[in-house]
Amino acid sequence: MLTKNDLKKINNYLFEIPKSFRFDMRVPARAYVDEKMLEQIFRDKSLEQLVNTATLPGVVNYVMAMPDMHEGYGFPIGGVAGMDLETGVISPGAVGYDINCGTRLLLSDLIDQDIKPHLENLADQLNHTIPSGIGSTGKIKLDRNGMDKILTGGVKRAVEMGYGEKQDLDCCESYGLIKEADPSKVSDKAKSRGRDQLGTLGSGNHFLEIQKVVEIFDETVAKKFGLFLNQITILIHTGSRGLGHQVCTDYVQLMGRALEKYKINLPDRELACAPFISPEGQTYFKAMAAAANFAWANRQLVTHLARQVWQKILNKNLKVLYDVAHNIGKIEEHEVGGQLKKLIIHRKGATRAFPASHPELPLNYQSVGQPVLIPGSMGTSSYILVGTTEARQSFYSVCHGAGRAMSRTAAKRKIWGQDLIKDLARRGIIVKCGSPAGLAEEAPEAYKNIDEVINVVAGAGLARRVARVVPLAVIKGE
Repeated sequence: MLTKNDLKKINNYLFEIPKSFRFDMRVPARAYVDEKMLEQIFRDKSLEQLVNTATLPGVVNYVMAMPDMHEGYGFPIGGVAGMDLETGVISPGAVGYDINCGTRLLLSDLIDQDIKPHLENLADQLNHTIPSGIGSTGKIKLDRNGMDKILTGGVKRAVEMGYGEKQDLDCCESYGLIKEADPSKVSDKAKSRGRDQLGTLGSGNHFLEIQKVVEIFDETVAKKFGLFLNQITILIHTGSRGLGHQVCTDYVQLMGRALEKYKINLPDRELACAPFISPEGQTYFKAMAAAANFAWANRQLVTHLARQVWQKILNKNLKVLYDVAHNIGKIEEHEVGGQLKKLIIHRKGATRAFPASHPELPLNYQSVGQPVLIPGSMGTSSYILVGTTEARQSFYSVCHGAGRAMSRTAAKRKIWGQDLIKDLARRGIIVKCGSPAGLAEEAPEAYKNIDEVINVVAGAGLARRVARVVPLAVIKGE
């Protein structure tokens, strides 16, 4: 049984479970938390899941959990692990079911007073135009050929179809595309589930928010990003919808059957995996990449629809600041034992945070670093940060949000959706949602304190604060 006494305090924002804690651990397990959060995370199995992850073949350096960590499927949400490309494994559970769930921030050139008379109408029109909720479908219906082109081309294909601007590509992680994608590795069932879901938000914690910049921490970087006080922004949070979920389902089953073949013994079969270089590992990676491309195209379509509403009501355009993935496996080069090595980095409920001069960043962010988008919970602040060189200790990774402090079931028992809507309205926040009952699952009380989470991120040197935004209107699925 893991207890607080088993953790070694590295500093005020980092604790370690040493490799010696359990005989099967290959590397230490590290948690970026403070003392207060440490008490909270013992309420679930996230630390135990982190220890289990440290047993996977080919894992290097450390397995890590960010301050938003909480229990997930096999691998903790907020978890990061790097596997050697030649000797390591790839695990669908360590990427997650909503492949490339991620966030995208759109910038306007307006301030809060400019949109105040139009806010209710904007919220209504965005809610009406962008489908949300379980099983929501969009206006685009893809045939087999069209689907394969999206799975191969990601944002680039969406722009070619007329849903965006060429410069949008430069404002996406990996330019909105993983080139190893192979649509033939995605099942017909997965494609069928996704064929009419481009340009939709989905349900759960997915949302679209109209926000206002209320605080600038770094004037130089904020100016480079195009941020200023009282500016209106839009934050989009959605992923690969039913297609990505089915890809994960398909390959968790495949990997489970492959464990005996590769003589992999796991403490938890939810971590089902296969060697990255194996046929099963390569097939999953190519399918995961295709689902990631679908998610980037989905956020591009949502952007297109938001721009249409913005143009119609305000006669103004919206610019993409950046788009980052949360649940993904990426081939990246990192330092291991003093040498640069190619790894397959699993980030589940964690986001990339590259520093200035990193070769994977577009030209416009080379001088300052990557924009890092960390949403809070509905009704609380969200943050824009920038990547730092110190984050090499975490494979240049940070948290993806505030992180759940209460299960969805517990939140629905404790919080009444209609009361939540009234409370947010009293605070000047408009909410558009299909189901008040479902809304309760995403109440601010169900999440950790975003300010405390960001304090750990900044204190640990994983990213630097640039700006803080607050919601004015929230569009949620059921």
